[in-house]
This record gives sequence, C-alpha cells and structure tokens, in this order.
Amino acid sequence: MSFNTDKLIVFSAPSGSGKTTIVRHLLEQTDLPLAFSISATTRAPRGAEKNGEDYYFLNEETFKTKIRKKEFLEYEEVYKGLFYGTLESEVKRLWSENKAVLFDIDVMGGISIKNSFPNKTLTVFVQPPSIETLERRLKLRNTDNEKTLQVRLNKAQQELDQADRFDKIIINDDLATTLSETEELVRAFLST
Repeated sequence: MSFNTDKLIVFSAPSGSGKTTIVRHLLEQTDLPLAFSISATTRAPRGAEKNGEDYYFLNEETFKTKIRKKEFLEYEEVYKGLFYGTLESEVKRLWSENKAVLFDIDVMGGISIKNSFPNKTLTVFVQPPSIETLERRLKLRNTDNEKTLQVRLNKAQQELDQADRFDKIIINDDLATTLSETEELVRAFLST
C-alpha cells in the first residue's frame, strides 16, 4: 500500500485521556511512515526524559526568542511561564525523511496546526468517557499534588469544550477498541 507522507496527524486531549498511549501504538506500526514531532517546552525533564528525544527542553528566554523569530508553527503558554510549541524546523526535518508527522500536543496547538495546514492535517481529539474517569486516571498517575490536579481538571473542562473543532472525536473507553479505531483512521488518511 502506498501512503502520502506530506501529512500532519494531530492528537490532542486533556491530560490523562490516553493520547500518548495511542501515539506510541501508532509509532509501533512499522508499515506506517510516521515520525513523532518532538515539541519544545520550558518545563523541566521528568524522570528519564531526554532533550531532543522526548522534548526540546528550552529555558523561557530561549523559547521567547524563538517566538520573536517566528520559528514556531504553533506555541502555547499552557500555564503561566510554561510554554509548549512546535518548531517549524522539526516538521521540515521529518518531511525530508518522507515521514508523515504525528503530534501529541495541547488542544489549542492542535487547532493552530489545522489552521496553518487545513488540507494536510487530520486532527483527532481523544476524549475520556467522563470527567470522573479522567480524575481517577490522573490520581492513579500519582504525579501531581491536589492543587496541580485541580488545575489540570479545570483545564480539561476547557479543552473538552473545544472537541467539536477537531476532525474526529474518539472516546477512549476501551483501549483495544480505541487503538484499532485510530489506526484505521490514520491508515485511511495517509492513503488519500
């Protein structure tokens, strides 16, 4: 099967919805010509995260300089002083390798990519079955204190309100079904 690699596939969701698990699954499908877009961020690395592999870790001053130089396709100040963004050079690098670019990014970032490349982009919003399920998943991660958890849940509600701006909404209730559905969706999109 022949695939069109001049494409962008965006997965966005509230934190804890399962988008990273879905993206990892898609990247494991060796017959799909996909590559992960490494985002830039001002946050500190977590655990074993590596610069240039998981994220491009930048200090706030460097990030803002790149904004001024218009080096980002999209960027967002997700929380005060915490920036995430997609460097234009990253997308060009992956396209030069004949790979479709796969994103795991913030909801507003996903909308920005779609606005920049409306005919080349598939946007997928991964939705939890309920806000209660999302809260339970975030608590199970055990990575946030109560205050941070509440900030995430408040942001999640705002993000859920944007779901209808995406090409496809997938409710991640059963992981096996979700993985199968997203894989089928991506294959169809790359075949056009």
